[in-house]
Amino acid sequence: MVMGRLAALVLLAWVVSVAVFSLALLIPGDPTSTLLGDQATPQQVATLRASLGLDDPVLVRYGDWLGGALRGDLGTSMLTSYEVTQAISDRIGVTVSLVVLSLVVSVVVGLLIGVFAAVRPGGLFDRIALMTSSVGIAMPNFWLGLVLVTFLGAELELFPTSGYVDLGEDPGLWAAHLVLPVLTLAAGGAAEIARQTRASVADTLQLDFVRTLNAKGLSPISVIGKHALRTAMIPVVTVIGLQVSRLFGLSVLVEAVFGLPGIGSLMVSAVFERDIPMVQGTVLVTTLVVVVVNLLVDLSYRWLNPKTAA
Repeated sequence: MVMGRLAALVLLAWVVSVAVFSLALLIPGDPTSTLLGDQATPQQVATLRASLGLDDPVLVRYGDWLGGALRGDLGTSMLTSYEVTQAISDRIGVTVSLVVLSLVVSVVVGLLIGVFAAVRPGGLFDRIALMTSSVGIAMPNFWLGLVLVTFLGAELELFPTSGYVDLGEDPGLWAAHLVLPVLTLAAGGAAEIARQTRASVADTLQLDFVRTLNAKGLSPISVIGKHALRTAMIPVVTVIGLQVSRLFGLSVLVEAVFGLPGIGSLMVSAVFERDIPMVQGTVLVTTLVVVVVNLLVDLSYRWLNPKTAA
């Protein structure tokens, strides 16, 4: 079963490569106009297009690009002649730090709120949690980011409002610069996880095996933590897996708001500058990360519910 899913992953990765390569070709405008300017002569444009391989057949260009990608070579930037792989390597640490920390905060906060709300459905905490999660889901991340920058950053000066410090350089400043971006990115995810956890745990607590455990005198912590929560986690894990793609997508906005030099900002600048190799490389890497995470989520079902392995 695992081998079958790995084979499906390889097929999906190929489909992703085709989609990424094709979508990059749909970027409007000619990249040579960005490089040469509007005053370039037709001969200069033709020479540059030939040197960049833009006049080659699409299948030839795709084959060259895919072959390089399989070797870890995603090409070079049209504007800076900088290797795309190196550019992504320089910035991926920022985005990964932002996404991983946001995911951890979302999962921890969402699970805690969801479980406590499910213990007493209809209670005061449950009503507050449902209302808060609805607001968190509906709230635009960029708006929340601007609010946090204004009050916690500019007004109270509790945290830096922009910039990034590498973890190896100063762990304290690294954490301080990521507080506001992480809160901005994690809010919506925590709300969705809390709502799903609350619904799933509340339903599980009504099952016969939970009532049997309660009748045997097990403590509520043991019933929920060791038994009910594991059964209830399957739909929650699905939501958590979906959060990864959501976090990578929203990181583009958050990096722009807080001035973080991550992959998102690199991707946006590459699109506006029509830097096709950079667009293809950044989109391919982020998409493959999401695909791998979804595979891990799928495999986690085998541990949460062994019946799914059948």
